[in-house]
Parts: sequence; structure tokens; C-alpha cells
Amino acid sequence: MFEKVLIANRGEIACRVIRTCRRLGIRTVAVYSEADAGAQHARLADEAWPIGGPRPQDSYLRGDAILEVAKKSGAQAIHPGYGFLSENADFAEAVEAAGLVFIGPRAASMRKMGSKAGAKQLMQARGVPVVPGYTGEDQDPGRLQIEADGIGYPLMIKAAHGGGGKGMRIVRASEDFAASLESCQREATSAFGRDRVLLERFVETPRHIEIQVFGDSHGQVIHLGERECSAQRRYQKVVEESPSPFVTPDLRQRMGQAAVEAARAIDYVNAGTVEFIVGPRGDFYFMEINTRLQVEHPVTELVTGLDLVEWQLRVAAGEPLPLAQDAIERQGHAIEVRLYAEDPSQGFLPGSGKLEVLRLPAASEHVRLDTGVVEGDTVTIHYDPMIAKLIVHDADRPRALARLREALADCEVVGPKSNIAFLEKLVRHPEVVNGTIHTAYLDRHLEDVLPKEDPLPPALLALAATACLLHDEDATHARTAASPDPHSPWGIADGWRLGHGGERLLSFLYRGERLELRAHGSAGDYTLESGGDTLRVGGAAFVAGRLVARVGDQQQRVRARADDQRVLVHDGDQRFTLERVPAFLFDEADAAAGADRLTAPMPGRVVVVKAQPGQAVEEGQELLVMEAMKMELSLRAPRAGTVAKVQAAEGEFVEADAVLLTLEEP
Repeated sequence: MFEKVLIANRGEIACRVIRTCRRLGIRTVAVYSEADAGAQHARLADEAWPIGGPRPQDSYLRGDAILEVAKKSGAQAIHPGYGFLSENADFAEAVEAAGLVFIGPRAASMRKMGSKAGAKQLMQARGVPVVPGYTGEDQDPGRLQIEADGIGYPLMIKAAHGGGGKGMRIVRASEDFAASLESCQREATSAFGRDRVLLERFVETPRHIEIQVFGDSHGQVIHLGERECSAQRRYQKVVEESPSPFVTPDLRQRMGQAAVEAARAIDYVNAGTVEFIVGPRGDFYFMEINTRLQVEHPVTELVTGLDLVEWQLRVAAGEPLPLAQDAIERQGHAIEVRLYAEDPSQGFLPGSGKLEVLRLPAASEHVRLDTGVVEGDTVTIHYDPMIAKLIVHDADRPRALARLREALADCEVVGPKSNIAFLEKLVRHPEVVNGTIHTAYLDRHLEDVLPKEDPLPPALLALAATACLLHDEDATHARTAASPDPHSPWGIADGWRLGHGGERLLSFLYRGERLELRAHGSAGDYTLESGGDTLRVGGAAFVAGRLVARVGDQQQRVRARADDQRVLVHDGDQRFTLERVPAFLFDEADAAAGADRLTAPMPGRVVVVKAQPGQAVEEGQELLVMEAMKMELSLRAPRAGTVAKVQAAEGEFVEADAVLLTLEEP
């Protein structure tokens, strides 16, 4: 085994590898960019070395800088994690040439699989079923248009060197092909440094099922079962689980054998994933091989009880696989979701900023958390905005889903917006609960699962107010206890006033409206007045992390958390968050604000400008395209009108809220 390993990555995967190495007694070396100087992976490692600027191409994609750190630190091996250089054959070869061990497949195997086009050709030659398409090297747009027309529509354009849902477009008509091709190539160049694409017939309602494979340098190759990844939005996996609710024992055996044969065909060593498109009747087609550990590998670990990172380290050190195929056992059901800093209501726009509050469920035998951030850290604009992976495990799928719903309800993010409410609604959706979702479902029915701010039931408003009152009383008691006069009568938090009963005014902002309550009472017994209605709350207290109270004639038990700025109440199915605001500072928002201008939703680079002064535009017409966080953002006209001024140029980097274009006054 190695004495010291360098992790050429960041975020939760770097933290994950560091923890496994620590358990095995292996010292670790982290590398970090300027933006990650205080990141958790740099803090957790035994050593941490800077390697460049915040942009990936200035740091985590600099193989030469990483190798230099490996030599100076005395590391014997490099673990690439996933993303960045993990599937870069040139880097793997350079690591080997430097006398170090690359913890992953050989460069020769990666070169065969690193290109989706090459992988598809190889599998087709060996008789593995593949989807009809074009994988040729001739990338002339005219040739690609001819090939696309020959394959037929709907058709998918995919970055040949891509992954993670980047550089993919569906084209449904010949006249839309050229524009989609240009957009796909721009995104592929930005994310992967290469613009080569391949074309495939698009299967309308497929499942995405992948097989985890593992090979060693002694000629052994096995598989560890399947993962279902069919819940996707724009080719990004949203829910991953194992085993698949669709796969039968016979299909599992056939897909597992096909995956092992695919790995053997390229002399595969270490961890890899063979991905298949699976039709409604169980017909499956090779899609690609990811020559690295996958983001969703924890679900396989939980159902097999194995540590795949430990396996990676042992295999890279020359050891044989710890278990043979017939010794692999799978128990229970595991499900993973990813918590992102993004805004589902705004097209899942990636977010950034300080994590002012980050509450996650406690880890247990049923709940696992993989994260690279803690409360107080910053989600930067330069990298993927993932906050954490939440993985649950139980005896069967219904119980695992119940665990997941409970765990999500315990999550809270304050700072950048998050996708927690979206995930909560998604895992309750019948298509997920019944295990019938396919890869196109969310893109076609997204409105069905987007969270909506429903009207706040009076009882929940009363409970929100009660949580705030209890919080404020506790804070007053704490301040009094720490004061020079801890027994002062002025420290009694009962709202008492001379000559009349105590009254406190609570003001909230919810769905853009102000909600005001007048509260009488203290210590968990209150009379609340709002809009002419009166509610009485009795016996309120926090018990085992839940707010328990009698509202009117009903006993209530809910999750509730309050501070000076906000209060969250969760009724078991959905969350309600109210901002606490002073009544005298509240102003109605101007509905017309921003209707005459187009602003940058986040920091990024302008890649396309499609408007010019004097041009007449329609509401919703695409006027600019920005690139941020490895994705393209389409900026559209807020209303019909005439362009007055364009204040951004192609290639220009702009800050969030910068005015990019203005329209003439109506």
C-alpha cells in the first residue's frame, strides 16, 4: 500500500478520498486553487499546496503543476477523483512517466474509452448493441448536417469527450440542427477543451442504467451491480439508486456480463462504469464507459458494504481484487440525491455565496453525507455548485424513500438558494415512488415537480410565530443570565407592560406579502391575532428537535427553526420559510422594476450578443448568451420593445446584476 497519496481534485470527492486514506494510515496531499485556499479538502489533508488561479484551466486542469507538487511532497500516487483530469489519458500517461502511480485505468484504456465516439465504435465491433448514429472524425458542419438528416430526428448531439450532462443537445427538426451544433460545440470547448461531437438517434423514453465494474492487474474483472439514474433534468442525474426497481435478475445478469466483457475488451483496471440506455421492454444499448469513479458510487457502497475508494487504492498498489464475482453480496436499497446551490424557480440557475446556515441530518447507519463544505464556507462561481450528497439506505425501497424524505426535511440552506424543496417534491412524485420515471420525464413535466409557495395555513403561521416567540424568549433569558444582574425583572421575557397585558408584534414576509400577528402571553402559552382571526397556542415547547404545541383544539408536532432573520416550519410534506421583517421597514416591490433592462443573473462571460441598438424584439426573444459555472445561460427580452443600448460585448466578463442591455421606454 502507498505511504502518501496526492488528490488531484477538490470538493466532496477530495474529502472522501482523504478520509479513506486516513482510515488506512495513508498520508494525503491536497492541491488547491486561489479560490479554495480555505476549502475543506485543503484543511483535512496532511499537506496542502497551491497550484494556481481560481479558473480550472489555471489550477485543477494543470497537470504539470500537480505533478510538480507530487514530486516535491514525496507522494507515490495520484488519485484524480472525478471531473477535471480524471479521464485525461495524457495526464495518466504523464503520471506514469514521472514514476508515480495513477489511481485509475491505464492511459491506453482511457484513450479507447475517453472518446464517446471511439468507445461506441469499439463496442459495435465486438457485437455490443449500440444506438444508431455517427461517430466519425469528419466534423465539418455540412457533413454533420448530412449525417444527422440520414440518422433521422429526434436526434442527440453529444460532446465526444464530455460527461456530466454537459455538451448535449436534442434536435427535433433538420432546420434546428446548425444552431444546436454551434451551441453544443461552444459548451464542449469550454467544459472539456475539445469540440468534437457525435450524433445518435434519440430514444424517447429510455431508462439510464449503469453497471459498476472493477478490474485488477491480475486479469480479474467483476461487476458490483447496477445503479438506476433515470431521474434526470437536461441529462444531469437528479436521483440515483441501487438496485434498479426495473431490472430483473435475468436482465441484471445479462447487463452485468456485457459490462464485464466491455471492460475486458480494453484490459480495464480499477473502477469504471458502463452506462446503458434501456428500453421499456428491457432492450439495452451501450452508451459510454466512464473511466473513473462516479459521483453516485455511494449507493453501490451502501448496498454492497464495500469501500470503492479503498478498492481503488489497493488495486492501484498492485493487489488483486479483494472479492471474486460470486462473493459480491447486495443487501437493501440505497438512494442518493445531490444538494445544489441553485434556484429551481429560475431554470435551476447556479448560485454562489456564503453558506450562512447549513443544516444537514445527522449521519447514521441509515443516512450518509458526502460534502466538501461546512457552514460559513462559500460556494464559488468557478466550480460545480454542489453542497452535499445525501445518501440513505434501508431494507427495501419504500423504507429507503421514507428515510430520504425525513433526511431532506432536516436539511436547510441559508445564503445561496438551494434545490432542497425541489428534491422533497420530486421524491414524493408518483413516477419516482412507483419507479417508473424515464430520462425524458422531468424535462417534459418539470412544472409538476417544481416547488410552489402555497398559501400558508393559519395553524402553520401560528406555529411559525410560536417558534419565533420561544426563540426570542430564550435569547432574552440568555442575555440576562450573562448580564451583571441575572435576576433583573427586566430580563423576564413575558412582554409585560404596566397597566395592560403584554403584547408583541411579529411581522413576516412570505410570497412577497407581509403577514402581521399580535401576540399575548409567554413561555409557550399565547394568544395570536392576525387579520381579525384569533388562535390560541398552549403548551408549546421544543421536544427532541420538534416543536410540539396545541393550536386551538389540535395537538401539532412539526419541524421548526427560528432565528432573528427567519423561521422555517416543515409539516412533514413541505417546508415554509418566512422572513422576519420590521413592520416599519417594509415596502411593496415595484412590479415594473427591471422591465426595461436585461441584467446578468450571476457573474460570467458573455459569449453571444444577438441584439443591436434600434432592433425590435419580442418578449422572450433570446438577446444574449452567457457562460457561467460550465453552462450556457440564455438571456431573453423581458418584454416586447426596441433595443436602446447594448452594454456588453462578446468575450466580456460581467459581474452579477450588471446591466447588459436596455430597451427604449414604451
